[in-house]
Amino acid sequence: MTIRIAIAGAGLIGHRHAAASQPLKDAVLCAIVDPAPIGATVASEYDVPHYATLSELITNDRPDGIVLATPNQFHVDNALECIAAGIPILVEKPLAIDVAGAAQIVKAADQARVPVLTGHHRRHNPLIARAKEVIESGQLGKITAVQASTWLCKPDDYFDVQWRREKGAGPVYINLIHDIDLLRHLCGEIVSVHAMESNATRGFDTEDTAVILLKFADGALGTVNVSDAVVSPWSWELTARENPMYPATDQACYQIGGTIGGLSLPNLSMWTHPQKNSWWEPISKTKLVFDFEDPLVLQLKQFADVIAGKAEPLVSASEGLRNQQVLDAVKSSAATGQTVHLST
Repeated sequence: MTIRIAIAGAGLIGHRHAAASQPLKDAVLCAIVDPAPIGATVASEYDVPHYATLSELITNDRPDGIVLATPNQFHVDNALECIAAGIPILVEKPLAIDVAGAAQIVKAADQARVPVLTGHHRRHNPLIARAKEVIESGQLGKITAVQASTWLCKPDDYFDVQWRREKGAGPVYINLIHDIDLLRHLCGEIVSVHAMESNATRGFDTEDTAVILLKFADGALGTVNVSDAVVSPWSWELTARENPMYPATDQACYQIGGTIGGLSLPNLSMWTHPQKNSWWEPISKTKLVFDFEDPLVLQLKQFADVIAGKAEPLVSASEGLRNQQVLDAVKSSAATGQTVHLST
């Protein structure tokens, strides 16, 4: 059985999804949906039909699944239309522009029993699977502390687009959501957040820098520092080699510390004291081995497997909702100066 997957939204990420569909063996790209001229251009590039709207696609050429790579503000309406038609969907992150919208998608999907995946593709990266294996096997001991850096330098012309200077378009919503997803995946649920934000560098209505304290359900504490106004190599984009448009470096951006070992990512370097756990004793570094595959390709492959009934979603709609709840807590804490507690 060949799974037919359509892509709605022919922008940068939609185009990347189209490219990622090409190596698949049991699934094919069957259509592009986008009312803008770019939609017809991308459809022509991949020699598939082009539709202006989801309703046209569903009526004329119903696919087995749809990737929603449309603008964030359309995610809820697009998702609900697909769910009502009984079509499984992969919704690019964020699931919605607010927690209420994300919860609406989760509720509709649960009631209709239609699979909905959230596009946090980093979880599909083999190095993340390897890191989770190491953590769950106990090789780090009890996780006690976590550090994450998301330091990026977005150029001045990036902000020539008006919405990128407005509330909700800063690095917390645009970039941090991926990091929150990975930290939850690797270290467990986040139960409280305390955050500070600043727009002192550019003076826009949205933040350019944020610092966040996290508490995890098992008692581990974490610090996350995010900024899109810093020249540095310390971000997932510049270290993980997932996207060729970013220059690759040999640096790390996450550090996960346990009672018997420390792990840095994405270079998968593990540090241990071979003889005795003591800062006076020799410490050694081991580079862990992992397979390198494009996580976007692996994400689409898993989507096809979910559609075929062969797998459960690695990142469900509920996971996407939880990530948005954490980000909502970050924004609330930064605005009030108070610690925000999340239920588990």
